[in-house]
Amino acid sequence: MKRYTNTELENLLNDIESDIAERKESFKGDVPKKARQAVCAFANDISNRNKAGVLFIGAKDDGTPSNEPITDQLLLSLANIKTDGNILPLPVLSVEKIRLKNADMAVVTVMPSDMPPVKYDGRIWVRTGPRRSIANEQEERLLIERRRFKTLPYDLNPVPSAKLSDLSKVFFEEEYISNSFSQDVIESKDRSYEELLASSRMIVSPDEPTPTVVGILTLGKNPQTFIPGAAIQFLRIKGTKWGDPIIDEEKINGNLKKQIEKLDQKLVAHNRVTVEFSSSPTEIRRFSYPISALQQLTRNAVMHRSYEGTNAPIMVYWFDDRIEISNAGGAFGRVTPETFGKPGYADYRNPNIAVSMKILRFVQQFGFGIQLAQRELVENGNPLAEFKVETTSVLCTIKESIFTKKLEHEPESRPESRPESRPESQIESSMAQKVILLLQKEQMSKLELAHGLGHKGVSGELKKQIKSLVVGEFIEFTIPEKPNSRLQKYRLTEKGEKILKNIRK
Repeated sequence: MKRYTNTELENLLNDIESDIAERKESFKGDVPKKARQAVCAFANDISNRNKAGVLFIGAKDDGTPSNEPITDQLLLSLANIKTDGNILPLPVLSVEKIRLKNADMAVVTVMPSDMPPVKYDGRIWVRTGPRRSIANEQEERLLIERRRFKTLPYDLNPVPSAKLSDLSKVFFEEEYISNSFSQDVIESKDRSYEELLASSRMIVSPDEPTPTVVGILTLGKNPQTFIPGAAIQFLRIKGTKWGDPIIDEEKINGNLKKQIEKLDQKLVAHNRVTVEFSSSPTEIRRFSYPISALQQLTRNAVMHRSYEGTNAPIMVYWFDDRIEISNAGGAFGRVTPETFGKPGYADYRNPNIAVSMKILRFVQQFGFGIQLAQRELVENGNPLAEFKVETTSVLCTIKESIFTKKLEHEPESRPESRPESRPESQIESSMAQKVILLLQKEQMSKLELAHGLGHKGVSGELKKQIKSLVVGEFIEFTIPEKPNSRLQKYRLTEKGEKILKNIRK
């Protein structure tokens, strides 16, 4: 992304008639909404300037500083514009704190999109000179035509053998369109069926109504006729090894919505629940796997798999002790095997499939799926999901919850009667067990552990459990000579590693 110099930024601040600059005194009131409209308009680049647009927070209309405090929270709120799913397809933008005219300002730089038209809240925003407005029919057509001459991702390629009749008009008009366009655009009836399809990237253009890959996958009556690998293979294996008996098998076909909903039904049907009475006055229901985590991980596979150059389906294989999710296509773009699944690292092999899944309500936000799944797994007592990232595939392995495993495979007994030689008996608290699970891959501070458990802050109970684990020599300080250091973190000891091995069996 091109970065403007401070001199160029000050020139944009002073040019109040510019179509690539907008100024806001703060980020309060209705400004977050207007800021998103501005980002959408910059991404559409209706004037075809092919230059980045800039949104200044902390500047008055005449370009003079408003002296708004530029905090980390403000910068985070601005960065969330990219991933909160309200602007589709995802804009390319950067957020920086820069000192201009002797004052700090937040500077949001937005690149023109390769996949116009870009929408915010179902509307296409454009900017002509200093004026921002909703695109009219002619401007929308211009943006669609411009897209045809860009270097496009695979999911926007046309499917030459497909016809307009291969798309479900009923599904598009009755389900998809209501989430894709604002109600006033739908009610205006100014756009034809073909124009609405083109604006949604389901066909190449109104004049060339050839379905695209994303159009076939989202609206296709029979997508597998054109993209045979666009399916999900589900197996429930009675055992823990390949070759053990298969008790449920189905190849799930259909469009994206049908596949995801059918797979969800399978996941719910096979997810075991165990009821525990002994440790609480009321019953506690424990599931082998948190269904929301399974949904995050399987939908992540649907979104990021390669649909090009392979006929392999997504494979979801459920063994007695684990679930394996495998999809074609390795790490993509700025994501590497080393950064895969880590916060702040996201890229999209299929950006328009991601948009469709967001519109169909299968995705809430972008770039957080794996982190959310990991948090839910730990909360449920499952080990963290493991990822094996290769050149042409990704394998995700999720193991059974320690709680359901213990309740199903151990005879019920009073805690004091259990043999003290068993490592698990030395850690009775579920929170302590979750701390052990969180520390299996990296050192963490108290606050990081709290966040990993899904808590906003460090509770008294967490402090108690951490102290107990330190005293029991399951975990240790990373800075033992300074126990109260603000940089203090915790790591597993050799004794803790042994506990972990027993938990993960």
